[in-house]
Amino acid sequence: MELQSQLKSLAEKISLLKDKIGTEESTKHAFVLPFINILGYDAFNPLEVVPEFTADLGLKKGEKVDYAIFQNGEPILIIECKNWKEPLTIHNSQLFRYFHVTQTRFSLLTNGIQYQFFTDLENKNKMDEKPFLEFDITELKDSVINEIAKFHRSNFDVDKIINNASSLKYTREIKNAINSEITSPSNEFVRLFAGKAYSGRLTEKVLEEFNELVQKAFSQIINERINERLNSALKKESVQQKDEIIELEETNKIETTEEELEAYRIVVAILRRKLEIERIVYRDTQSYFGILLDDNNRKPLCRLHLNGSKKYIGLFDSERKELKKQIEKLEDIYQFENELLETVDYYEN
Repeated sequence: MELQSQLKSLAEKISLLKDKIGTEESTKHAFVLPFINILGYDAFNPLEVVPEFTADLGLKKGEKVDYAIFQNGEPILIIECKNWKEPLTIHNSQLFRYFHVTQTRFSLLTNGIQYQFFTDLENKNKMDEKPFLEFDITELKDSVINEIAKFHRSNFDVDKIINNASSLKYTREIKNAINSEITSPSNEFVRLFAGKAYSGRLTEKVLEEFNELVQKAFSQIINERINERLNSALKKESVQQKDEIIELEETNKIETTEEELEAYRIVVAILRRKLEIERIVYRDTQSYFGILLDDNNRKPLCRLHLNGSKKYIGLFDSERKELKKQIEKLEDIYQFENELLETVDYYEN
């Protein structure tokens, strides 16, 4: 995935350069503009990327936002940048003031490492106070890369992003709330579970005891789930390794005889009238010597059973059913020329 590799390269560049970047302006040029380019917009084309974008804000004239990305002559994303050393805070941000006077539905606050994307889910034309998408570019997950891809010039679709933004935002808020309650349970959270487990009166002393019990219970559940996943993975790996060992042991027991190779050469001599030699492949097993079309187990041409007291050739009909025919000597294989060539026709036609 090209986008993924480009973002990874930028993240590596940031890790190498950030200690040498000291100003907001250098943060823009070294970190933010490359990100804009990765999204498919030409940072040097003023019809696509407008630096120091200005909009009249009532009595407040000439106030600027760092960048505005345009598509079809309309701004689709306004961007405010900070020095990479600065934490992101949306309070007093120019994004709030610009959002309602432009036609854009999206804004971005970034310091080149942390990125926060906003829209207007709660009140139309008024930017939400919390982002619907937030990430650290040096710690990207595949799911986040998929969301970033929606802002690419070739994919950008306002309705699709808005429809997904609500799910992203509220799922993240719920996860944060759950994590907070697990780490430091609120009284309401403790009361909820204490009421299910304790039949007496929920006094302050009882709730204090249950605070610790709730934390302990959630920690145990998480650890148990992790252990279950680990044990399941280890068990699966153990079974796979066991199967590989058995397969290797069986392979080591197989000895391809000169008689089997001579029989294979006879079959090849017959089939080469309809097939190229490299398409006729043999696989030796403990039970039989198989000859396949294109090395495909689902396309057996014949099977040779030569290791017993009696020798057989296994022929296949149109339904891939094996019919064994006894042979006294290898030259008897030539008697089944028509059957072998018919088997080829089943697969080729």
